[in-house]
Amino acid sequence: MESFFGGPVGIGTVILLFAALALALSFEFVNGFHDTANAVATVIYTHTLTPTQAVVWSGLWNFLGVLTSTGAVAFGIVALLPVELILNVGSGAGFAMVFALLLSAIIWNVGTWYLGLPASSSHTLIGSIVGVGLMNSLISSGQQFGEGVNWGKVQDTAMALLISPVVGFVAAGLLLLAAKVVIRNPALYRAPEGKTPPPLWIRGILVLTCTGVSFAHGSNDGQKGMGLIMLILIGIVPATYALNLDAAASKLQSIVAASQAAAPVFGKGPDASDRLANDVADAELSRFLTSGKPTDQTMTSLAVKNGAVALALGTVKSVSEFTPEQRSRVRRDVYLVEEGIAKLNKAGTIKDAKDKAALAKLRSELQGLTDFILLWVKIAVAVALGLGTTVGWKRIVVTVGEKIGKSHLTYAQGASAELVAMTTIGVADGFGLPVSTTHILSSGIAGTMAANRSGLQKETLRNILLAWVLTLPACVILGSALFAAGLFLVLRIL
Repeated sequence: MESFFGGPVGIGTVILLFAALALALSFEFVNGFHDTANAVATVIYTHTLTPTQAVVWSGLWNFLGVLTSTGAVAFGIVALLPVELILNVGSGAGFAMVFALLLSAIIWNVGTWYLGLPASSSHTLIGSIVGVGLMNSLISSGQQFGEGVNWGKVQDTAMALLISPVVGFVAAGLLLLAAKVVIRNPALYRAPEGKTPPPLWIRGILVLTCTGVSFAHGSNDGQKGMGLIMLILIGIVPATYALNLDAAASKLQSIVAASQAAAPVFGKGPDASDRLANDVADAELSRFLTSGKPTDQTMTSLAVKNGAVALALGTVKSVSEFTPEQRSRVRRDVYLVEEGIAKLNKAGTIKDAKDKAALAKLRSELQGLTDFILLWVKIAVAVALGLGTTVGWKRIVVTVGEKIGKSHLTYAQGASAELVAMTTIGVADGFGLPVSTTHILSSGIAGTMAANRSGLQKETLRNILLAWVLTLPACVILGSALFAAGLFLVLRIL
């Protein structure tokens, strides 16, 4: 056990580690039966597959979606967390943050599932993150209220969550109307008769779209748990997980070369070995990553941190040569430089094309050292999400299949909604943005009902909209309250 942790640890730390990992996997399990119900609703209500066939098939493709995911969404979620807690994730506050995020998300997801309401796991997690950040700023000395929240990242993610349901509604409706013009076969636009399966070619289309949504859901939503698990491991076992131990010597040399090439862009700063200069740079860049507003000291601080990264990596041929403390330090410096470059780009500070290219190269090289997902983490999350898909799906399926429109779901409506959902999620995945499978698909079905003039059940839509509106504030309150309580308990254990 000691070799796994890279040194002796207390029993309290071991308990917290396994409890946090269990909670993260529980979140993905709940996510499986809460969100994936949307993917199987269309094939079940069109009698394309039996419920058992549908959930097993969807669970398999969720599993494969997680395994083949890039990790971009995982680190996009991590970037939403308060900078102070990311940099000190192994502290008591870091543990309390993880527990608060996961518990509040699980509580809200289970509650909305029990009521049969399609709510968003992405919304729950982001609301919890904001709540943790607000409470952290309230109880931390020297911080203004709200200062701990990465508002820039929250804004980007909130826009993706806000726009994607609108895209689902409009695009699915337009796709259905286009299909009516292009594909004249009336069988596609009829509701199922009894429990008779549709014609084989229609079954093929619906199974394909169900597969696509399930795979896309796994590749996007599965990464949320992966990112949090990696954060847990980085905080508890920095000797093993702070940096990518598989990074070759050539990779380290490439980072040093990119760092040296980008150094003129940052300008001259104090010597990278100056401890006081590093402390000042830590404080300045933490402020910059939170506010997104550069000052005269920002570029100097980036010069110091960039120099510190090059100095550290230039003295070793392998990450394994670093002590656990050094690995945590290097990871911190890499994170500050990498995210600092992203903030500079967003603020439009760098104007010259060559300078932008040099910084982009450096950021790309640095990400390879810190943004990695272990295979066993992917497998654990994939299993949890896949198993979750096979249980508890019926409550949400009934709402999606029966209570959105006034008439029975037709084959074309189901296919249109799922095609739009899988495409939208896939695009968001490419940009590293977490989106809501639930909202995209349920909005897509509503869009097809509106386009088909089938009528919409106002009571159901009102309840879904109410859950959509309340999720963020409710999870902000849950996250902040659980963080405060968790901080008290965790500090006592540690």
